[in-house]
Amino acid sequence: MKKRTFLKLTSALMTAPIILPLVSWLPGDKLKNWAGNLTYSTDKVYYPASVTEVQELVKKYDKLKVLGTRHCFNDIADSKDNLVSTKQLNKIISLEEDAKTVTVEAGIKYGELAPYLDSKGFALHNLASLPHISVAGAITTATHGSGVKNGNLSTAVAAIEFVSADGTLHNLSKTKDGERFNAAVVGLGAIGVLTKVTLNLVPTFTMRQYVYEQLPMAVLNEHFEEIVAAGYSVSLFTDWQSGNINEVWIKTKDGDEMKFDPKADFFGAKAATKNMHPIAALSAENCTEQMGVSGPWYERLPHFKMGFTPSSGVELQAEYFIPKQHAVEAIFAIAKLGKEIGPHLFITEIRTMAADDLWMSPCYKQDSVTIHFTLKQEIPEVMNLLPVIEKALEPFKAKPHWGKLFTHTHAQLANRHKKMHAFVGTLKDYDPKGKFRNAFLDRNIYGV
Repeated sequence: MKKRTFLKLTSALMTAPIILPLVSWLPGDKLKNWAGNLTYSTDKVYYPASVTEVQELVKKYDKLKVLGTRHCFNDIADSKDNLVSTKQLNKIISLEEDAKTVTVEAGIKYGELAPYLDSKGFALHNLASLPHISVAGAITTATHGSGVKNGNLSTAVAAIEFVSADGTLHNLSKTKDGERFNAAVVGLGAIGVLTKVTLNLVPTFTMRQYVYEQLPMAVLNEHFEEIVAAGYSVSLFTDWQSGNINEVWIKTKDGDEMKFDPKADFFGAKAATKNMHPIAALSAENCTEQMGVSGPWYERLPHFKMGFTPSSGVELQAEYFIPKQHAVEAIFAIAKLGKEIGPHLFITEIRTMAADDLWMSPCYKQDSVTIHFTLKQEIPEVMNLLPVIEKALEPFKAKPHWGKLFTHTHAQLANRHKKMHAFVGTLKDYDPKGKFRNAFLDRNIYGV
């Protein structure tokens, strides 16, 4: 960019309205998601800095969608018309120590919130593998961490504030609004623009992380429950290219009744002798500390450090939720596809989650195990592979992660999400004319 052009842009920014549309700063510059596999269908992006500005935008436009940190791999947040980013809505509003809750603006990232909570003696019950994602984006897609007793991130929500299609500000709480609250929390970007979220907290804690290598997959038949319950949070990583689970990551809570007793052998797997990356061939520099070194909860629950970009992002992701009682059978069904999956796969992660009451959560009334695929950015090949994976998981009524790639039909999704039709009814109360609808919602929720 020429200096004169830069100065003109700088001058324009100084005098621009507070709600600034981003319209392609450079020739050919298009807004993309984090992975780069999706180019958004409009260059009209607005960055409100207050709830009032959000309301003004919602009232002004007939169609719009909300962007968080753009970590979704599908078009759930895409729009052909207008995008509203919560990037500037990133403040901590209040900490209620007696109630053990914190209220934050929707766009704050977990990696920004967590150190503050820890400094005040509090923690969140769980975190995803990346701390770089926003609170609102994570809960509206039911993003999760791991742990047989831990619900996904949306289960920490005590209350939400959002702007509905007519610009009205609504507040729903778990204690006062019951099923209406359960319908709205995992809202898939369809309920309105989330502006504030109140989260339940727990006392702060420290953790240790241990990694084991080459767990014989055969031991899952007899010991799966023991393995996934070995720590507060447990992840299994495999590339499906041998009869082993490549790595087992066990995150233990200091002083917990589930405290892990580290040994050289873990069901046939051997303790790692250095910090590991989930893909063993890669450097562990960006990964959170392992080798049993104690540290704050927010520096152990994620796999990757907040201060680092975990990878180049040049990848694709798909993930499927399986009823926990079918976990081992589902894992071996995928193992049979190892030769077919292998050429397109970086790594698979297997985790557990507790059941919840949130209508559109894949864990609604169902303890779950997820089988996650981090895939090479070979879009045609991957999109041809997903139906093969989904067919193998069909006997187990697998549900896809809302923010990742899948090819399930509306009929399949409606059959597995028992509250979907009731959810659509709730959406009509807040968005009767479909202001927040887009191709993703039409295809998967409305069945159009």
